[in-house]
Amino acid sequence: MTARNFFSGIVGTLIAGLLLASCGGDKPTERNGGDTGTTASPPTTPTTPNTPSLPPPATAGPEEFTFQVVNKFPHDPKAYTQGLVWLDGYFYETTGLFGQSTLRKVEPTTGKILKKVALDSEFFGEGMVIRDGKIYQVTWKNQTGFIYDLNTFSQIATFQYPGEGWGLAQNDQYLILSDGSNVLRYLDPSNLREVGRVNVFDGGSGVDQLNELEFVNGKVLANIYQTNRIAQIDPYSGKVTGWINLSGLLKPEERGRDTGVLNGIAYDAKSDRLFVTGKQWPFVFEIKLVKRGNPSQPVAANHS
Repeated sequence: MTARNFFSGIVGTLIAGLLLASCGGDKPTERNGGDTGTTASPPTTPTTPNTPSLPPPATAGPEEFTFQVVNKFPHDPKAYTQGLVWLDGYFYETTGLFGQSTLRKVEPTTGKILKKVALDSEFFGEGMVIRDGKIYQVTWKNQTGFIYDLNTFSQIATFQYPGEGWGLAQNDQYLILSDGSNVLRYLDPSNLREVGRVNVFDGGSGVDQLNELEFVNGKVLANIYQTNRIAQIDPYSGKVTGWINLSGLLKPEERGRDTGVLNGIAYDAKSDRLFVTGKQWPFVFEIKLVKRGNPSQPVAANHS
């Protein structure tokens, strides 16, 4: 074979191989910019053959907090606390039980009740908020809420909602209602109609028994009924972002025969002070949150 024929044979073999390679394989190739026709979209998640895919990034779990007591204030040990609000140097509180439900204004340092109004005996009082010079209160099973004048405690109006009422909080846009389930309901303050719901969860499980609520720096704090824990909740997703463990807050010697469960959260936004109490507790406690693992570093209540 001549050299010319030898090189001609090699060239022919290379061309044939390239043509076969361009036609082979199961996955269509992306057209280049010089070709006419439709350009194929690249895959959403490109993969490399024979390369194991990486696991998804780990999702951070809720932060864990304990507490440090800053101060404690006297509290009516007969008050079955359902809602607690701090405003302009005073506590406003709603209490429950049939025939004993009240709305009251309290002087913190003495525990003296400065003003009080009782609900009719058919109503079991629940949580409250103060908004635009009015007090909004819900009741347990009556599907009825009350609106009062902040200064006089005179009843202005009533409103209705389906199901039960437990806790009540607010942000700039909405009132936020709990009903003992794992659901937070959002109410339009202008007409008290429900405009949305969020399911509260931690990991893959719903978190129910949401009771008294307080909105603190973009998060909902919720007492979990019959426990010593408060959940810190993202109000948009419903994800629990933190757990506050208040076990041991009320000492055994401070408990009476009727002392009940932890319930009642108030926040002084001007001074960044967080207050908690319970049903028929003798004290309201001002606390600082302490991130677990950093016992010497109290965390501001507005930490997020």
